[in-house]
Amino acid sequence: MDQILRDQIETPCVKVCVVDPETQLCIGCGRTRLEIGRWLGMSPDERHKIVLDLPERLNTLTQRKTRRGGRAGRMAARNGSEV
Repeated sequence: MDQILRDQIETPCVKVCVVDPETQLCIGCGRTRLEIGRWLGMSPDERHKIVLDLPERLNTLTQRKTRRGGRAGRMAARNGSEV
């Protein structure tokens, strides 16, 4: 019975579950750890309010991050130069 209920609850999860250490937001869905943990116990209204905020959270998250350029970026950082 619980599995049926869980299958009916919509979730913004995109299966990219990595929490950014700076913002404490999941880089996949934009939720906090607390929101992720409480998701199944939240009311539909609580979940809906969070879902409405997620696009802005993700937009802010991606604007704060810059791509370092993989290995070339790490080497440049080590040598004190730009990629």
